[in-house]
Amino acid sequence: MPKFPAIKGKDFINFLESIGFRITRTKGSHVRLRSEDGRATTIPVHRNKNIPKGLLRKIIRED
Repeated sequence: MPKFPAIKGKDFINFLESIGFRITRTKGSHVRLRSEDGRATTIPVHRNKNIPKGLLRKIIRED
């Protein structure tokens, strides 16, 4: 199985928007996104840090 890449929060949000998610709200450093079919996820955008690989895996599997 390939390893997960290191990706920044803003880059991941741009990717999710390209596949149909829309930003519903922003609270502090977290952005909430929702798709048209009802799925929702929260992405942390902490300065210029990468999203931890475990959290990235969780978002891809469950959200």
